[in-house]
Amino acid sequence: MIYQLSVALIAVAFAVLVFFLIRTLKSAQSSLDNVSQTLQEVQKTIDELSYEVKQTVRHANDITADVQHKMKKIDPVMESVENLGEVLSEVTAAAKQVSTTLMTRFQNRPSKAEAGKTSESNQVTAPPATPAERTVQSYEATYQDKTKGGKNWMNYIDLAANVWQRMRK
Repeated sequence: MIYQLSVALIAVAFAVLVFFLIRTLKSAQSSLDNVSQTLQEVQKTIDELSYEVKQTVRHANDITADVQHKMKKIDPVMESVENLGEVLSEVTAAAKQVSTTLMTRFQNRPSKAEAGKTSESNQVTAPPATPAERTVQSYEATYQDKTKGGKNWMNYIDLAANVWQRMRK
């Protein structure tokens, strides 16, 4: 009888074990079903986002192409502005040189009252503004001819040098 009782007890224990094992497996199956459903939703969301990302990239490429096209159209305008800046710089330099030359001539011209009294050594000259003017003044100081004709040829050389500089630009 002990054998029968032990077998019955083992059978009951096995039945209880199987019952709890079945509950655990059903719970695990339910969890796996939820995980599977969640993965399907994630996959669907990723597919939708992938489409939107592709659309965004295409739109960004279109915008980039449009910006590049517009930049190519603006390039000539920017070159014109750069050229205008250079021209204005040259005009400013020329105006400065002309005003310096005029000021030098006005300062070197004796007044009517002093015309007979002033000699060439007493004249006040403006400091040379350009290297060309400094060269001309150094030649005048070194090779100054007391006659009127000696000074004129230096002015012609200065004028020719200025014309040559302008033509080179």
